[in-house]
Amino acid sequence: MPGLYLLCLVVSAAGLVALDARFRLAFWWTPGRTAAAVALGTAFFLAWDAVGIATGVFVKGDSPVLLGVDLAPHLPLEEPVFLAFLCYLALLVFAAVRRRQDRAAREDR
Repeated sequence: MPGLYLLCLVVSAAGLVALDARFRLAFWWTPGRTAAAVALGTAFFLAWDAVGIATGVFVKGDSPVLLGVDLAPHLPLEEPVFLAFLCYLALLVFAAVRRRQDRAAREDR
């Protein structure tokens, strides 16, 4: 089913946005810094992918769940969406852990 992977990424990202909105972890706390962090992380990993593609390390395989749209050779449309999702997820996990540590430190006083 073409597009299934992209759909799963979008649905999962919507879940992250809902968690972020509920607990005000990143975007709903500092939207500018969050957007910049996700954009810079995504750009870094896209550059990493470009080097991997140029050296022949990364190759796009055939999969029936990909949409079939390539942004460049061996770079499917789903890749930057996944990288943005990964960066946002890492940021939310970091923010949640930090918040929990801060709360524990306040309780120890």
